[in-house]
Amino acid sequence: MHARADTRSPADSDPGAAAEHRGPDAAAQTRGSGPRRVWRGAGSAVALLTIVPAGGLAGASLEGAAPWFPLVGATVGALAGAVRLLCGPPLGAALASVLALAVLVLLTGGLHQDGLADTADGLGARGARARRLEAMRDSATGVFGVLALIVWALALVTSLGGLSDEHALRALIVAGALSRWALLLHASWAPPARADGLGASFRVSPAQLALATVPAAAAALALGGLAPGAGALLAVALLALLSAAFARRALGGRTGDTLGATAAVAEALVCVVLLAFWRG
Repeated sequence: MHARADTRSPADSDPGAAAEHRGPDAAAQTRGSGPRRVWRGAGSAVALLTIVPAGGLAGASLEGAAPWFPLVGATVGALAGAVRLLCGPPLGAALASVLALAVLVLLTGGLHQDGLADTADGLGARGARARRLEAMRDSATGVFGVLALIVWALALVTSLGGLSDEHALRALIVAGALSRWALLLHASWAPPARADGLGASFRVSPAQLALATVPAAAAALALGGLAPGAGALLAVALLALLSAAFARRALGGRTGDTLGATAAVAEALVCVVLLAFWRG
């Protein structure tokens, strides 16, 4: 999962690894009152998942950030959905969907798309796990990465183009929330593939996952509807389970890139699932 502040450390090109070297140490970050820790976690989530400078990341462990991921994702989806809603009437659904996708990528600095491309390149590399991990560290995007990004963009734009303006807005909010929830599930179900990098430092406790599940499920059921929302939740949970199993088998576990790839694929998957329900 590549952060837009991704000045990668020499030790690891996993996205967000550079963020682990910013700010005071983790012990200092955990000091203070409960409310301060809560808001520090929110700032960490915003700083990691968007281009908004929210005071920097709160320590190497990103303590307290995980429960905020679905809310940050939903906000990003809402902003992209607003573009789709406003541009749909004058420009048409297809072009408005392309603009919404552009906003989605710009707001996150290409965070998850970078992870998707690197993961695809790594899985496309022949050889042992070490060779795949090495390919994922390469800053150049290979043919597998390009193809993965094209498929992702086509799936997202096509599904959004098939929805009304209002449904597209709702779909993007749900996709934003559930895709970041999928990232947390992936982090919970796959061990780190490396000893350093975001894949190793980002840990999600059962309590944090439970807290994050509440807004993710609420967004899906409230905005998607009971059956469509439940279908999206189930599809995303299954995707996270499969991606975690695949990462363990192919790479030995999760990395920052596989976290980002899971979120990106989940984002498109939610839009496709909601389209199928709403048009069925």
